[in-house]
Amino acid sequence: MRELIHEIGSTLRNNKLRTALTGFAVSWGIFLLICLLGAGNGLMNSFMGNMEDFISQNITVEGWRTSKPYAGYQEGREITLDEKDVTFTESAKWSAEVSEVTRQTASTSVTFSLDGNTVAGNISGVMPDYMEQNKIKLYAGRFLNPDDVKERRKVLVLSLSQAKELLSRDPKSLVGRWVGAGPVSYLVVGIYHTDESDMYRTCPIPYTTYKGIYDSSDKVESITFKVDGPRTKEGYEAFDKEYGAAIRRRHDIAPDDRRGIWIRNGYTENMQMNDAQRIIRTALWILGLLTLVSGIVGVSNIMLITVKERTHEFGIRKAIGASPFEILKLIIAESVAITAAFGYVGMFLGMIACQVMDKTVGQKAVDIGFQKIQMLVNPSVGLDVALEATLLLIVAGTLAGAIPAWKAARVKPIEALRAE
Repeated sequence: MRELIHEIGSTLRNNKLRTALTGFAVSWGIFLLICLLGAGNGLMNSFMGNMEDFISQNITVEGWRTSKPYAGYQEGREITLDEKDVTFTESAKWSAEVSEVTRQTASTSVTFSLDGNTVAGNISGVMPDYMEQNKIKLYAGRFLNPDDVKERRKVLVLSLSQAKELLSRDPKSLVGRWVGAGPVSYLVVGIYHTDESDMYRTCPIPYTTYKGIYDSSDKVESITFKVDGPRTKEGYEAFDKEYGAAIRRRHDIAPDDRRGIWIRNGYTENMQMNDAQRIIRTALWILGLLTLVSGIVGVSNIMLITVKERTHEFGIRKAIGASPFEILKLIIAESVAITAAFGYVGMFLGMIACQVMDKTVGQKAVDIGFQKIQMLVNPSVGLDVALEATLLLIVAGTLAGAIPAWKAARVKPIEALRAE
């Protein structure tokens, strides 16, 4: 083994330019692969991080306007959900699949006031599950609880932007204080984070409190619930279709009128996002692997040239007793040595490049109008993936050198000695 290593080293030193060019092709291929995978992971992390606040694992149902005439009604009829729809959703018909059914009222515009400071906003009646279902992130205090709903408490959860306008010096201190909302005063029990847009400025109050003050009817703005039955995209879509058809029948809406009742299926949206993520990752791998082909082709070409240049040498070796296996082993060992050494160099440089991306581009945020997002979030590649990609290159490089090695091992000594 020591003689084999010494001989490989001597051959590589005597052909420095050839070795350097081959090594560069190998290093460049694995370097580009890791950079592509790192940048792709960073983009996907950024995308999923920004989308997780919008995609929730539940189904939301809202009334809308019909787009087709049906059962004697004209198109454009406004559909409003009610408590009977909530009861229907909670009924035994859906009990095997549906859980955590909750609802939300419409919103009412109010002006909040405190110590001479005012800010506009909307009040909406919600249930305690609203926080989890809408991924509300608290800045201070707490969210509504079942006791608030049961006792019809006049409690309120403000948005952070509104809290800053009412008490800019210390928004957190608003928790526990009473703020005016027209003729009604509410105790602030919590403050939630808002994005840059702060589009709706909706402040949750207990559902029962809203119904007692602003709307005594049985109207419901939206119904939200979880589905525990299906496990596939097709299963969720089938439930969506069946449930949607049942709700439409209750309100005399055409079966194919998708606008009369609007259903947002967070499960299928989440699965579509996962599918898109897998497609993008696969595309990145394909592009990265194609860059490795340049290194593999480079190794193959160099090995072909090496065999041709050393044909005379191989003839002498076989004439003095070297077996075909020894010739084969020598050439393949050279191929493995080049791809392994320069492959790990490319891997190391690629991982450094990912860290540089994280410290430069990864720290920059882009303003898209209603919020700022990071272009790259943790653009890195796991060490296991980097090692696997490098090993793949080594194996491919070995196979690339195997063909010329096999030809060299089969050449007859007399023909090799005649070669120039």
